Amino acid sequence: MSIIRSTWMRVLLVAMTLGTAWAVRGQFGHEHGAAWAGAIGVLLVLVLANRSDWWRRLPTIVALGAIGWGVGGMMSYGVVVGYGRSDDWFNVSYGLGMLFLIGGLYGYIGGGLTGLALESTEKQKSDWAALVTQMVAGGYLIWGILIYQLEWLMTPPRSELWAACLGAALALAWYLHRNSFTRSHAVGLYSSLGAGFGFAFGNFLQVVGSASGLIFNWWNVMEYSLGFFGGLGLAYAIFSQDWPNSRSPDKTANLLGWFFLIILLPLINIVQQFESDKFTRLDKIWTFFEEANLGQLNLFAALSSSLLLCSLLTTIFWKKIIGNTQWNFNNTWWLLLSYFSWFIFLNGFLTGANWGNGTVRDDLYWLNAIIILALGRMITTSASKAHSSLRVDYAIRLFLVSMLLMLFLSWVMVQTHDKLLGAQIRFSLWK
Repeated sequence: MSIIRSTWMRVLLVAMTLGTAWAVRGQFGHEHGAAWAGAIGVLLVLVLANRSDWWRRLPTIVALGAIGWGVGGMMSYGVVVGYGRSDDWFNVSYGLGMLFLIGGLYGYIGGGLTGLALESTEKQKSDWAALVTQMVAGGYLIWGILIYQLEWLMTPPRSELWAACLGAALALAWYLHRNSFTRSHAVGLYSSLGAGFGFAFGNFLQVVGSASGLIFNWWNVMEYSLGFFGGLGLAYAIFSQDWPNSRSPDKTANLLGWFFLIILLPLINIVQQFESDKFTRLDKIWTFFEEANLGQLNLFAALSSSLLLCSLLTTIFWKKIIGNTQWNFNNTWWLLLSYFSWFIFLNGFLTGANWGNGTVRDDLYWLNAIIILALGRMITTSASKAHSSLRVDYAIRLFLVSMLLMLFLSWVMVQTHDKLLGAQIRFSLWK
C-alpha cells in the first residue's frame, strides 16, 4: 500500500468512525453524548498515527479532544433543521447557512483543542488554565453582545448558546494565533469546514430523503453526515502535517484523563439518559416485558455491564495509564475496540436493540464498527511523509466553494417538495 493510499485510508476510517459515533450520539444528546463520540474519533486518530509519544499521553489527549467536541452540544438546532423543510429558497438557504455555522463551531473547538493537545511540546507548552478562562470570557462576552445587545437571534424561541460557542471559538483561535500553534489552528479550520459542510449537507439529505417517501431514519443520516465530514477534516489536517515530538506525559493528567473517559463520561451518559420514565412507551409495545419495569431493567443492565467493563479496562491498562509501561498499536487498538463497542452497546439499551427490538439503524452501527475495526487492523502502521503545514488560503477557498454549494443545494431542496411537516419560517418577508 502506497503512502498516499495509506494516508487517505486513515482519513476515511476516522471519518467513518466519527460519523458512526455521532449517529449513535443521537440517542444520548447534549454535551455528554458529543464528548463520547468525539473521544472515539480522536482515539482512532491516535491508533492510526503510530506515534509512541502521543500514545504515552493518550488519556490526556483523548479527554481534551472529547471535551472540545462536546462543547458544541449546548447549541440548539432543532428549529434550524426545520428551516430546510420550508418551501422558499431564502429560508432554506438561511437554514443551511446556520447549520454550517453550528457544525463549524463543533468542528473548530473540537479540532482546535485536539490539535493543541497534540502540538504541546517541552518548549511550547499550552497554558490550559489561561485558555479555558479566555474561552469562557469570550463565550460570555459574544453571547451578551449578539443576543442581549444586538438581539441577533438564530433560533427563536430556542436557546441561543450558539453565540457563546462562537465567542469560545474566537477566543481559542486568537490564543492559537498568539502563541503560534499553527498546526492546531489548521486542524480547527479543516475540522470546522468538514463539520459545517457535513451538517448542512446532512440537512439536504434529510429533507430530500423525507420528500422522496422512503422510510428511513433521515435524522440519523444528518447526524452521520456531520460526524463523517467533521472526521474527514480532522484526520486530513492531522495526517497531512508534520508534528513535533510531544511533551513528556504527566501522570496526574493521564490519571484524570482516564477517570474522565472510563468512569465520569459513561456515568454521566447513563444517569442523563437511562431514566425510567423514558421507557414507559416501550413498556406498552414490548408485551413480553409488560410485567417488568423496563426502565429499571435497562438502567440496571446498563450500569452493571458498564461497571464490569470499567473494572476490566482499568485493570488491563492501569500500568500503562500511570506511565510505567509503553503503549503500542495492539493495546491501543483493543482500547478503541472496547470503548467504541461500549458506546454502541449502551445505545442498544435505549433503542431496544439489546432486547431484540432494534431496527436496521442499530445493525448499521455494528456493521460500520466491524468494517472500521477490521480495516484498522489491516492498514499499515508505518508513519507517512507529511507536508510541513496546511495553507490557510486553501481553507478560505474551500469555505467559499462550500457557501456556493449550499446556495445550490437550497435551490435543489425547494424543487423537491412543498412545505413539509415540521417546516419553520424564519423570515416571512420573502414569502
